[in-house]
Amino acid sequence: MKKKLYVRNLSLDTTENDLKELFCQTGSVETVRIITDHDTGCSKGFGFVEMQKGGDKAIAEMNGKDFKGRPLTVNEARPMSSRDSRGGGFKRY
Repeated sequence: MKKKLYVRNLSLDTTENDLKELFCQTGSVETVRIITDHDTGCSKGFGFVEMQKGGDKAIAEMNGKDFKGRPLTVNEARPMSSRDSRGGGFKRY
């Protein structure tokens, strides 16, 4: 069963390839995406790993694991909530 993982506390120099290689140790990685700042293109220190198999094993083994000098936090990603198409964050009447 496919599982999407939320990975945070990434070193800012971590690449998607680094993350893929790390998670391939626990199962088959389908996609990796590190979230970046829209304006600067710099990493925000978190990302998502989608795995076909081994998601539970990855959570158990990678949560708290030291990677590039930082302990990773790995959880199952929650589904994205729907957003108001008007944007802005404030409800307009």
